[in-house]
Amino acid sequence: MTAHESAAQPELMALLGEGARFEGKLIFEGRVRIDGAFLGEIVSDGTLVVGDSAVVEASITVGTLIVLGGTVRGDVRAKNTVELHAPAKIYGNITTPQLAVDRGVLFEGQSHVSERDAPTEAT
Repeated sequence: MTAHESAAQPELMALLGEGARFEGKLIFEGRVRIDGAFLGEIVSDGTLVVGDSAVVEASITVGTLIVLGGTVRGDVRAKNTVELHAPAKIYGNITTPQLAVDRGVLFEGQSHVSERDAPTEAT
């Protein structure tokens, strides 16, 4: 458990470990951590944790996204919050009601921070 992950967090339901690679659509409940490479789409009302060594190229729609230092390429929609911790690298647009960005994070894209359950524009 890292300093960014508290004991109050739900139990980890699945892990894509460092050195592993997955391509496709990931749908899950609860909390999932990616430390390997993922290419595709991720959908959940739960929490996605992107570890230090992760490389994620995906369209991401989750309840909460926590990036602990990996690289994320693709648009992110989070129902609750997005946390970006250094030295994370994010390339894409973020839509969420709460956004936290540490000093040292590289973020190239646009962020749209709106109230929870507010209607979103159709793209």
